[in-house]
Amino acid sequence: MAKGRERTGRVEPRFEADGPGDPAALDLRLSRGDRAGGGVAKGNGKGSGKGSGKAPPRRSAHAAAPAPRRRRRSFLGRLVYGTVILGLWGLVAIAGIVAYHASQLPPIDQLAVPKRPPNIAILAADGSLLANRGETGGRTVSIRELPPYLPRAFVAIEDRRFYSHLGIDPIGIARAIGQNLTRRGVAQGGSTLTQQLAKNLFLTQERTASRKIQEAILALWLEHTYTKDEILELYLNRVYFGAGAYGVEAAAQRYFAKPAKDVTLAEAAMLGGLVQAPSRLAPNRNLAAAQGRAAQVLAAMQELGFAKPADVKVALAQPAKPARAKGGGSANYVADLVMDVLDDYVGKIETDVSVQTTVDPALQAVAERALVDELNQKGVRYNVGQGAVVSMRPDGAIRALIGGRDYAQSQFNRATTAKRQPGSAFKPFVYLAAVERGLTPDTVREDAPINIKGWNPENYSRNYSGPVTLRDALAHSLNTVAVRLGMEVGPKAVVQTAQRLGITSPLQANASIALGTSEVTPLELVGAYAAFANGGMGVIPYVIASVKTVDGRTIYKRGPSGLGRVIEPGAVGMMNAMMHEVFVSGTAKKGDIPGWDLAGKTGTSQDFRDAWVVGFSGTLVTGVWLGNDDGEPTKRVSGGNLPVEVWNRVMVAGLRGDKTVALPGAARWRRGSNAVAAASPAEPQTLGGLIDDLVGGGQAPSRQPAPRSGPTREDKNFLERLFGID
Repeated sequence: MAKGRERTGRVEPRFEADGPGDPAALDLRLSRGDRAGGGVAKGNGKGSGKGSGKAPPRRSAHAAAPAPRRRRRSFLGRLVYGTVILGLWGLVAIAGIVAYHASQLPPIDQLAVPKRPPNIAILAADGSLLANRGETGGRTVSIRELPPYLPRAFVAIEDRRFYSHLGIDPIGIARAIGQNLTRRGVAQGGSTLTQQLAKNLFLTQERTASRKIQEAILALWLEHTYTKDEILELYLNRVYFGAGAYGVEAAAQRYFAKPAKDVTLAEAAMLGGLVQAPSRLAPNRNLAAAQGRAAQVLAAMQELGFAKPADVKVALAQPAKPARAKGGGSANYVADLVMDVLDDYVGKIETDVSVQTTVDPALQAVAERALVDELNQKGVRYNVGQGAVVSMRPDGAIRALIGGRDYAQSQFNRATTAKRQPGSAFKPFVYLAAVERGLTPDTVREDAPINIKGWNPENYSRNYSGPVTLRDALAHSLNTVAVRLGMEVGPKAVVQTAQRLGITSPLQANASIALGTSEVTPLELVGAYAAFANGGMGVIPYVIASVKTVDGRTIYKRGPSGLGRVIEPGAVGMMNAMMHEVFVSGTAKKGDIPGWDLAGKTGTSQDFRDAWVVGFSGTLVTGVWLGNDDGEPTKRVSGGNLPVEVWNRVMVAGLRGDKTVALPGAARWRRGSNAVAAASPAEPQTLGGLIDDLVGGGQAPSRQPAPRSGPTREDKNFLERLFGID
């Protein structure tokens, strides 16, 4: 047992040297044999007993030799090592940041290029473009439709390595930084075309690091999903060019009044330069800056071999200039009207469409120029600042529509929306109601002061002619005769007559309705007069002839429509004969056009607030209104002066090329015709004349405002009117 205990006794390590040692000779270094797994020799199961007297085995000479010292790294080595470590950690951090911002984007399998908002191209009757409407301002074009130098202009100035990078261009970024620092060469942005497209398609315009990271991720996705030409085509159809134009087609139409496929090299260079700063470089705002930027684009194109030096020389010698579109800014009034009614015809629009209108661009331009010139030349002197013009065919097809003197300053469409008092331009409805009740152009009525319950309407001249025919009374716009006729037939009948011809604005059936005190729009008044021009058929004014998709499919086409017959042929002839006298010897004689049968009526509201003329031939109806938006009185602008001058210019242009057409039915009732002679013999005092005497003939005139409401009963029968029973 004692032996066993001795064998299991603990053997302490020895640190002394083998011989009479010197402490300095003590070697405490570990040799390879001293390491775990191959160091101290294990016993064979018979441990050395305490005090056995056996010395530990001696180390070999090799084990006893000192190990070589490890060399310290140089400064450069430590720098490289640290850089690598930091780089690895930086890559990990960048990967984490990218992953985080990528997680804020939709899943890749759900990512898709958003559908481009539809464009509505509004065309004139001859097919030329009047305006674009929609969020983009122009239709989508294929890159194959464009001249090669147009897309190359964008590549040259915005992303010259477009066809070699993968969506992100480190070389381009470095070059841009260098050029920005040194201010040398053609300035370029750091973002590739693909990155710009990604921003336009998916992101906001904010300038943050997060947005730039997402932009780069999306650019890589676009490059993976689409070909280079597809990316460039998407870019050209989405990039913003200023002035509401998105896409190269919209920009070409906006600035050069032509499709993108027809732009010149100089114009292509100007468009390519625009995208850097559309507002600052727009040629219609800063032509010098736009041309300077275009010169930079041309230099870049020549440097890259995208354009021949000779072509560049020509483009520099003849720089692009913005063009004025046909019809000027006034075409936008037409476009606004189209957009107001388009949904009623085709419903919701989900693809690009073209809308063919009835508008004549040449007449539109003449009408705009005539109105603007008149206001510019005489507006200050006469204190009149606004106007509207509507011209249409007798079937209601609008040929020109001007809603104001300057669309850029005011988009309010006075032609379609402004409700103003028509004054005497409303009298044809009064006379028509009388004619339909048996009166003729040569029926005689008294032109004399009249009093209706304290209201004393006066003639414009404040003079009175005594007995006059209806023909002369209408030609010279005698107010007292119109009021007498209105009371004779009843204000309600006057209102019903006007509504039958197409007046849709609310009308007050009172005594003053005969003088046009209820407000109407220029468009509806001109539309109502069209029934006289076409022989008695009521019309619904229209501006849209057809609507087609970009692939040519017709989704709407105007068919025959209208209000049907609203005036009997005999009444049409009498009215046209009477209104013809307005241009022969009456208030509109300044507007007469030799060789043409014309008819119509002028009108002036109280205190000269509104001045009108509506006149027509057998082929064209035109109305002009002048006044002030705030209702301020003008300085004696009447229907027979300034409006007639505008009207004449428009009608002369509109009738050019038309064949002379007689006014429907007027020949039979012209002054001196057999029909007139038969109806002319001294007419006895009629019931209407007796009523005139009873309701206040002979009262002294007094200047009073027209009452807002006339007789409380508009449907009075004969006895009620005769005895004045309320």
